[in-house]
Amino acid sequence: MAADTDPVGGDAYETVDVDRDGYVGRITLDRPEAMNTFSTELAVDLDDALHDLDERDDIRAVVVDGAGDAFSAGIDVSEHGEYDTKAEYEAWVARMEDPFHTLAEMATPVIAAAHGHAAANGLGLVAACDLAVAAEGTMFGATAPKVGLFCMGPSVPLMETLTRKRCLEMVLTGDLIDAETALEWGIVNRVRPQGEHVEGAVELAETIASKSPAAVQLGKRAYYEMEDMPYHEALDYSNEQFAGLCTTADANEGIEAFLSGEPLAADEWPGE
Repeated sequence: MAADTDPVGGDAYETVDVDRDGYVGRITLDRPEAMNTFSTELAVDLDDALHDLDERDDIRAVVVDGAGDAFSAGIDVSEHGEYDTKAEYEAWVARMEDPFHTLAEMATPVIAAAHGHAAANGLGLVAACDLAVAAEGTMFGATAPKVGLFCMGPSVPLMETLTRKRCLEMVLTGDLIDAETALEWGIVNRVRPQGEHVEGAVELAETIASKSPAAVQLGKRAYYEMEDMPYHEALDYSNEQFAGLCTTADANEGIEAFLSGEPLAADEWPGE
């Protein structure tokens, strides 16, 4: 793994910090005084940062974490009073959910590293990421009903993650569940000791980054395309995508190296 470390984006973002370590990008939600709630600015910054990292050839996986005491406590409801009409509220919440679209569309895998609280849109962000690691003690909840709202946007990635009964339990009750329950239910992949959740997410990211970039990126895109296809259509589509992957330099050199007994290291992939 390359040891190259540098900041990414400079002063382009006000509410997220973006860095790179080797092939792993890192986005830190940076509104700790507001528990990293989704202000309009944070939603836009997060979406822009995801797009920017996805376009970089030297980034093969991304970790998203939160500064301060929480991952994210949801939407910043202090903005609610700035709008009056249904159309204005629809435009407002659509901006909040733009990162959820981007996470499913981008080729680069994204791993959430959650701690403290991941509530409402914060829970949705965890569910929308491809993988997730939580610190012990993290609490997860679709808490919007407590303020007269409902976690409709977060319900969409949650539907893809949970059974119907468990998803409805979360969004109807607004109750919090702990990290161990989130692991059992499939919201997160791993639970790590407090303070080690980012390290755990980076470990997953580095594991992904050591593999063929072409295979991982094409494979992620194919997965999301196949997810909602009928069974036979998905198999046909998978064959088409696999055949295309077979023609890449990554496949040609990766297979040759494997058969010779010397699999390619992270820095050796041709990346085509």
